[in-house]
Amino acid sequence: MARNKFDVDENLESPFNIKHFRRAMVYIRRKKKPMLIAFLLSALSAAIALSAPLIMQHVVDVTIPAKDMGALVGWSVLMLATIVVSVILATIRSRIMTSVGQDIIFDIRTDLFKHLQDLPFKYYDDRPQGKILIRVVNYVNAVSDVLSNGIINFILEIVNLIFIAVFMFAVDVRLSFIILAGLPVFLGIMLLIKTRQRRAWQAVSNKSSNLNAYLQESISGIGVTQMFSRETRNEGIFTRLAGNFRTAWMKALRYNILIPFSVDNLSTIVTAMIFLVGLLTLDPQNMTLGVILAMSSYAARFWQPILNLSNLYNNFINAVAYLERIFETLDEPVTVSDVPGAKALPPVQGRVTFDDVTFAYDPGLNILENISFDVAAGESVALVGPTGAGKTTVVNLISRFYNLTGGRILIDGQDISQITLKSLRSQMGIMLQDSFIFSGTIMDNIRYGKPDATEQEVIAAAKAVCADDFIREFDQGYQTEVNERGSKLSQGQRQLISFARTLLADPRILILDEATSSIDAQTERLLQKGLNELLKGRTSFIIAHRLSTVKNCDRIMYVANKGIAESGSHDELIARRGLYHRLYTAQKMEA
Repeated sequence: MARNKFDVDENLESPFNIKHFRRAMVYIRRKKKPMLIAFLLSALSAAIALSAPLIMQHVVDVTIPAKDMGALVGWSVLMLATIVVSVILATIRSRIMTSVGQDIIFDIRTDLFKHLQDLPFKYYDDRPQGKILIRVVNYVNAVSDVLSNGIINFILEIVNLIFIAVFMFAVDVRLSFIILAGLPVFLGIMLLIKTRQRRAWQAVSNKSSNLNAYLQESISGIGVTQMFSRETRNEGIFTRLAGNFRTAWMKALRYNILIPFSVDNLSTIVTAMIFLVGLLTLDPQNMTLGVILAMSSYAARFWQPILNLSNLYNNFINAVAYLERIFETLDEPVTVSDVPGAKALPPVQGRVTFDDVTFAYDPGLNILENISFDVAAGESVALVGPTGAGKTTVVNLISRFYNLTGGRILIDGQDISQITLKSLRSQMGIMLQDSFIFSGTIMDNIRYGKPDATEQEVIAAAKAVCADDFIREFDQGYQTEVNERGSKLSQGQRQLISFARTLLADPRILILDEATSSIDAQTERLLQKGLNELLKGRTSFIIAHRLSTVKNCDRIMYVANKGIAESGSHDELIARRGLYHRLYTAQKMEA
């Protein structure tokens, strides 16, 4: 699908929907008390600051002409006090809102991560990891300030405008209308650019997502890149993506710059008109120098909230693009989940039944069709066949990583679609083809599926799969720190640690997907002893391309042509001289 390409933009055509901000209010309402306190502090600070021009007017028109030095000192001290108090209140408010903003970030990011944990494999199959990561980290950071400070500041700037209008109309009505004359021009500019501005910032969101996705992919695959000398070509791709991001950013920035540019020029023109009209009509009774100075100060103060509101609008436009992506992720359906009334699966014996199972990753393109078979408790089953035939799909369906297209899968006679995922998967040991190692110690990695396991249990599991010897060769032994994906370990060592992790969970149903593919022949022979013990009493499904590793399984199923083409023991299938016989003979000749 196109969306799993790092350089394919996501849809930009969805119109702005106010529901995004209504949903965001859920996070804001949790912090309504500190936000209300912050708003009151801000309003008080603004009201105190607005008294300064009135003090200045009185000093210019009354105190200075009267040459009253005592009064001048008193008014000066009062003006200084208004500034100090205003700054103190604003600082307290800033600290409160910083805390609120971080709380909102925490809540959104926690909800995102929790939802991502529940999403099915298909969601991750369709998207690069980088495009998911940027939503949890960058986008949440980008919207947090808008959802905290932005809401309060928007209301506060509106209140400021009302306060300023009241103060300036109280000083002089004629000059007040001159200040207001620039508003229609400004609103016209905003209306002209709003749609283009929003689309420009959506484009920035897309280009940033593409760049992040390719960067993450490149870092994960750096070994392959260097192996095939792709550095120069990859630098070219990165340069193109970075260039696309820069171009989109600069285009969006032009719209952002246009707004403060318009405000600054309108403010300058209005202030000039105040001085022009005021000086031309200078009158000791109605138009004094103090009035002109006070009104010019109010003019600057009036257009400052306008500029602030325009900046908030810019941030709002940016946040909309990010909120769309965040809520798009939160709205992604959890298609594989517990159905209403799902029951916990009791301890199982391990009988597995496929009843007319059909499955397709994409509608109309069946991978498996009408498969039926029954595996007895404790039976070991090998799945063999050509690459892409559906072997891994079969075991993924047993684990219910995907929903069936048709049919049923039963464990001990219970339909797995009607039982809880946790109770199902807690009784299964799954070692997938990709042996993922988490950052942390080797002990932590083996203990990952059973956090309460003792150190002795961990060591016993490692010994059973022949991992104990190489682990003890490290200076820190089981406490050796390994990086993400186990970069300090060989691929074979990573598989052995993963195998120990699976064994420690003591599953009733065991799934091994190419479990020994990266282990040398000598280690594999040693491991086979541990495997034989591990398989006793457990139902097991083993996927392996090397047929020598599955000869002793109770049953071998050859997966091909969307179903089970052959089934039987090794000797039975060899005697049948069919698909399995040809595959086995070909491997023996290659060896």
